[in-house]
Amino acid sequence: MSPVLALAIFVVAFFHIATEKADKVKVVLIAAGLMAALGLVPGAEVFFSEHAGIDWNVIFLLFGMMVIVGIVKQTGVFEYLAIWAAKKARGRPYRLMVMLMTITAVASPFLDNVTTIMVVAPVTVVVCNRLRIPAQPYLIAEVLASNIGGAATLIGDPPNIIIGSRAGLTFTDFLVHMAPVVAVVFAGFVLFTKVLFRKSFRYNPEHVAAVMALQERRAITDPAMLRRCLVVFTAVVIGFGLHSVLHLDPAIVALVGAGVMLLVTRADVGDVLAEVEWPTLTFFMGLFVMVAGLVHTGVIETIGTWTTQAFGDNHFAAATALLFGSSALGAFFDNIPYVATMAPVVESMVAEIPDPATGQALWWSFALGADFGGNGTAVAASANVVALGIAARAGHPITFWQFTRYGIVVTLLSTAVAWGYVWLRYFV
Repeated sequence: MSPVLALAIFVVAFFHIATEKADKVKVVLIAAGLMAALGLVPGAEVFFSEHAGIDWNVIFLLFGMMVIVGIVKQTGVFEYLAIWAAKKARGRPYRLMVMLMTITAVASPFLDNVTTIMVVAPVTVVVCNRLRIPAQPYLIAEVLASNIGGAATLIGDPPNIIIGSRAGLTFTDFLVHMAPVVAVVFAGFVLFTKVLFRKSFRYNPEHVAAVMALQERRAITDPAMLRRCLVVFTAVVIGFGLHSVLHLDPAIVALVGAGVMLLVTRADVGDVLAEVEWPTLTFFMGLFVMVAGLVHTGVIETIGTWTTQAFGDNHFAAATALLFGSSALGAFFDNIPYVATMAPVVESMVAEIPDPATGQALWWSFALGADFGGNGTAVAASANVVALGIAARAGHPITFWQFTRYGIVVTLLSTAVAWGYVWLRYFV
């Protein structure tokens, strides 16, 4: 009875989030409360177990980066970058979108896709306001690009960190096996956006001329503060990159970086905390508990076990099921808790395979499905939720279906390309 009840609560909550019949933060808090009150998640573990409750590593990573971005914003550098990007693109909408997507996709493998969105999204909002064009298409395109680009490395997408730890895969392993298909998918995506967002490209010569006349250097309000911010931000990025060497969780690096930046810039703490997306953090906490209900009652494990039994010794069929199954399930359950739950199932599948290369193919199928599935819906990945929070705060709200109608198409196409890649590289 417990699995049915947990699934019912999740489905009802997801329905209300998807249809936007109620505020999504209120929905997840009620659903999470029901999961805990009905004993569908262990009371203590809700707050102390990342696999059966709130993943504080994710929450504090987001919080730390929100504080850092809030401080950097005070220097005027986002305004500077927005004017620079608009002038480089000469105000041409598609050219601007390609530029912003490329910056996002190139940065995501090294900053991680959540951090990249926190840095690029404010710039995008400013440049769209300057050009008097809607920011929603550009923000959606950037999120889709960040989830694609982040799949290329161990630290680019949070699920990859979980998979790398469980499977013993290194930063180099991810580059060698994931980066090639990511490059192909992103190139196709760039071309596809011209069709996907064709109705959104507006060009107004008067507004473009006004932007072209601006001097971007004047946007920097405090050069000395900006220099200090850049030094600390560079150290944070290096800390992320040395994750496997320093053995420091990215959340710790982000929190230390936020504290140091507050100290060296002497920014007002109250002003900075006002920039934190508290509704986004609350939504994540509730969502983690909702998913924990499905984990604890065995719903997700049952799906994984069934998959293992269904395909037996047919390893390509198992890889296909992991790829498409992870893409589909990761789109609805948030790919971080989904990967944390399914990783042990994949590990048990790999343990049954005598050939190490074939076993690794299952891990790469799992990673590709979970990463690309992050584009499936508005709540499928951390970057999506963060971007929607920034958009709403900036006065450019993105609805669940506005994001999802683009995300589903991109997910289907990228997963299909990934399937061909897995087949050609590991099974032909």
